Amino acid sequence: MNDLLRSFGRALSSVLHPRMLWLTFMPFAAAAIVWGVVLWFSWQTLIGATRGWLESWPLTTTLYGLFDWLGFSSLHAAVAPFIVIAMVIPLIVVTVLLLIATLSMPAVIRHLSKRQFAGLEMRRGGTWFGSVVHSIWTTLVCLLVLVITLPLWLIPPFFALIPPLLWGWLTYRVMTYDALSLHASYEERRALVRQHRLPLLLIGVASGLLGSLPTLIWASSVWLIVLFPVMTAVTIWIYAFILVFTALWFGYYCLRALQRMRADEHGGNGHHHGPHGPHGARGTAPVSY
Repeated sequence: MNDLLRSFGRALSSVLHPRMLWLTFMPFAAAAIVWGVVLWFSWQTLIGATRGWLESWPLTTTLYGLFDWLGFSSLHAAVAPFIVIAMVIPLIVVTVLLLIATLSMPAVIRHLSKRQFAGLEMRRGGTWFGSVVHSIWTTLVCLLVLVITLPLWLIPPFFALIPPLLWGWLTYRVMTYDALSLHASYEERRALVRQHRLPLLLIGVASGLLGSLPTLIWASSVWLIVLFPVMTAVTIWIYAFILVFTALWFGYYCLRALQRMRADEHGGNGHHHGPHGPHGARGTAPVSY
């Protein structure tokens, strides 16, 4: 628990570094452009298809009757856009997460390597291509579970529970690989994930809860739909900021765990953080990408 809190505090202090703030902009810009174009050309089609689906669903009549009884008849027109947004936001989250993993995470780890773990030997147990394949496969599994559980999103309290758990698991799987790919060997990475699975999952779930904040902004008022373009851009940047913070949190925790594991293997000299790594040699210079 101490390591979790310590790595959280260090990530919080590091995320406001100008370099880290810049790393939130790249995935934000890429995701905003991609999803802005997609939604610009498909918004009316998606709304029409959703309304057609709602009209064929018997529960819709009951829902609209409840709105009328409460005096909120105007909400009829807002249901379809709200459902479309609820489905699009998870896809935006996945897009930003993949962009963070491929574009920002290597820079985050280089940042930590220079400032906090200069003496930690780089054994390069992962590759950029391996990261992409791992991220895509994990994302496909997560999206499959998302589709299966989508009907539960309309039922309290599943709407508040399922997204953090899904994003937490996805984030934990994706970012653990990237946090350790440069410094840990393949065997070390697998051993660390096995030994620290619960704390890493807790970081992922906590990050998932943080990532649900933009969704709560949408859920707080259906009238925000009229500000959809602006709110979408704000939402994407918030996700990018949270995920860069998450990358730092995973990076601090994983590299510290790797440092301790190697120290334990070499007689417990786990408090030496000078210019020499646990093998007595100077740390490898950061790799240029």
